[in-house]
Amino acid sequence: MKLPHSELGSVLVVDDEDGIRSFLAESLEREGHEVSRAENGAEALKLAREQSFDLVITDLRMPVLGGMELVRTLRSEQPDVEIVVLTAFGDVSTAVEALKLGAFDYLEKPISGPKAVRSLVAEALARRAKLTASKPSHAQLPRPDLASSAPSMVAVVDAVQKVAKTSATVLLSGESGTGKEVTARAIHELSSRSDKPFVAINCAVLTESLLESELFGHERGAFTGAHTERKGRLEIADGGTFFLDEVGELQPALQAKLLRAIEEKSFERLGGSKSIKVDVRWIAATHRDLRAMVRERTFRDDLYHRLAVFPVKLPALRERLEDLPVIANNLLRALSGREVPLSQPVLDELRRYPWPGNIRELRNALERALILSDGQALAVEHFSLVDDTPDAVAASSGGPSSLEELERLAIERALKQAGGNRKNAAAALGIGLRTMYEKIKRYELR
Repeated sequence: MKLPHSELGSVLVVDDEDGIRSFLAESLEREGHEVSRAENGAEALKLAREQSFDLVITDLRMPVLGGMELVRTLRSEQPDVEIVVLTAFGDVSTAVEALKLGAFDYLEKPISGPKAVRSLVAEALARRAKLTASKPSHAQLPRPDLASSAPSMVAVVDAVQKVAKTSATVLLSGESGTGKEVTARAIHELSSRSDKPFVAINCAVLTESLLESELFGHERGAFTGAHTERKGRLEIADGGTFFLDEVGELQPALQAKLLRAIEEKSFERLGGSKSIKVDVRWIAATHRDLRAMVRERTFRDDLYHRLAVFPVKLPALRERLEDLPVIANNLLRALSGREVPLSQPVLDELRRYPWPGNIRELRNALERALILSDGQALAVEHFSLVDDTPDAVAASSGGPSSLEELERLAIERALKQAGGNRKNAAAALGIGLRTMYEKIKRYELR
């Protein structure tokens, strides 16, 4: 028997055991909850950063990223989400530690049955609803993400606050790492759709076939491995906001399908013929020059005009250094869960660096410094900021490099920062994974 809509929620189930994961998901789906699944903490964190969940149910002992680390990160980044932890018999003390970090409750394995799961989920969702109702509306909340004293951000803040009150499609542009997704979330939270889902997808990190399946979902038997029907992210976002990150990476065939979905507000799942209606507010982002891509016929003119109803360009971090202390303090608070003061020598060091990777690179540098400081005050020696951007390398070598050399250096640098992970390096550069492989092969990089 399905619950009334008001009592349902979006739930993320995280467990490395397929049987437990399926049992939990199916128990909740039968009541009408929207359930996503992840087999480890790293996968769960990625999903949680791409879309909003009301509740996360996670095992504590998992490979790649454990449950305790997942709880800590979620409490820091998404304080409104409820968390229930799963613990094996005799390991309750660890679950208690999770409760101290802010988890709602725990379930002890072996789980007695679906009733116990549903009851605890109902309690957790009820508490979340009560806490949400007691908060002021999003439109009245201060926005630390948008707070700025830099002239280059004044127009951006004003534009975001104005467009959030409308249903207009927004196109965010700017270098990789400038905070396009943060801005998209701010628009959503300040809008009348703030109580509905915010669903994001990165067009640069998935192959064309996977991206199509993620967007539109698929019917059972649509392709090899499609054993059950699956809702696409667009369907999950119904009533809320859909964020297309790095939209410039879409291949022509998928551009046409996306244009139809935007124009007709409907689509079909892969392998299906039933038209599914959706009502979403579209926000797209890119680091590319879409106008140039339209001229080069690599991006559809009609899709560009559908997306660029209200364009907003975000400045690079080096163009808004007045905001660096505030941004750094916000990032440190999110990373550590506490206030971490920054000395004047550290701030001077951070201001001298050009931040080619923008806010994303700043976050990585701060996280590394926190680890190296081992709980002590952050000092200049905890940062190793070397300006190895292509321009700086070219200048130090005594003259300008060719465009190919600059591109090779940029790819080498991204691979180095990503620890050799090609998918992450491609995402940082804002290019598709296929393009990354082609460039690696072309420049004979390792």
